Amino acid sequence: MATTLDDTINRQAYSPVTWLLSRQIFWVFVATVIACLALSLVTDTFATRQNVFNVTRNFSFIAIAALGMTAVIITGGIDLSVGSIMGLSAIVVGVIMNAGYSIWIGISAALGAALAVGLINGFLIAYVGIQPFVVTLGMLAIARSQGQVGSNNKMVYQFGPDQDKLLALGGGSTLGIPNPVIALVLLTVITGFCLRWTKWGCHVFAVGGNERAARLTGVPVRRIKLSVYLFSALTAGIAGVLLASWLGGVTQNLGETYELRVIAATVIGGANLMGGSGTAIGGVVGAALIQVINNSLTLLGISAFWQGTFLGGCILVAVAFDRVKALRQTEE
Repeated sequence: MATTLDDTINRQAYSPVTWLLSRQIFWVFVATVIACLALSLVTDTFATRQNVFNVTRNFSFIAIAALGMTAVIITGGIDLSVGSIMGLSAIVVGVIMNAGYSIWIGISAALGAALAVGLINGFLIAYVGIQPFVVTLGMLAIARSQGQVGSNNKMVYQFGPDQDKLLALGGGSTLGIPNPVIALVLLTVITGFCLRWTKWGCHVFAVGGNERAARLTGVPVRRIKLSVYLFSALTAGIAGVLLASWLGGVTQNLGETYELRVIAATVIGGANLMGGSGTAIGGVVGAALIQVINNSLTLLGISAFWQGTFLGGCILVAVAFDRVKALRQTEE
C-alpha cells in the first residue's frame, strides 16, 4: 500500500511478474496460503468454521499493532514498548469501567494513556535525541509497572454496567466476521492510504530513506518522528482494548512479549529495519503467517515451546531475504 522510489524504478526496469516475484510480501503471502492448504489436508480441524474464525480473530490483535510499528520502522526506528502499551490500555479500560463509568469513557481513557506513552517516546527520541531502542526499552518497563499500579496487580474481570458492550466489541462478530477483523481492515485501509497518498506518508518514507537529505529539503523530521510513535502507541492501544474485550478479563501480564510478535510480523511482511521501506498490508500478512504457524503447532500436537523457534526462524529468513535482495541490487 506504500510505494517507494525503488519500487517505481523496479517497475520500470522489470516486467510486472519479475517485480512481483521480487517482493517479500508476495512470498510471505504464498507461504501463508501453502501452510493453510497443507493444514487443511493433514488435519480435520484447521478448515473448520470455528477454527478459521479463531485464527482470523487472534491474528488481528497483532496485525493492528503492526500497522503502527510499520510506520516506526519505515523511519528507521523501533518501538519495544507496544506490548506494554497494549497491557496498559487494557488495564485502564478495565479499571475505569469497573469503577462504573461508561464504555466510551473507559476506551477514551485507555487510548489517552496509550497516546501519553507514545508522546513521551516520540519527544525523547525526536527532540531530546535519545536512541529509540533505549527510550522504548525503558518505556516497556515503565508502562508495565504503571499497569500493575493501576490494577493493584489484581485481575479485573467485572466491567460495570457496560460489560456486555465491551465483551461484544472484541468477542462478537458482524455478519459472521469477528469484530477485531473488521477493525483491522478499516485501520489497514486508512494506514495504507495515509502512507501512499498523503504528505505525511511521503515524509515518513523520506525520513527513513535519508534523514539528513529529508531535513535539508524541508521535511519536519522531528514532527514526523513524533507522529509515528504516537501512531504506534494508538494502534497498540486499540489492540489492547480489543484484546481485553475478547478475553473478558485483564491481568498485569496481558500483552507480555507481544512486542516481539509485532516486530516479527512487520519484518516478515517486508519492512526494512534500516528504514525506508514497508507496507501496511505487509504487517498484516506477516501477522497472519505467524498465527497460522502457531495454530498449526497446536493442531499437530507439537509443544508450544517450539513457537519461539519458528518465530525466530521466520525473522531470520525475512531479514536474510531482504539482505540478499539488497546485495543483488548493489551488484546490478
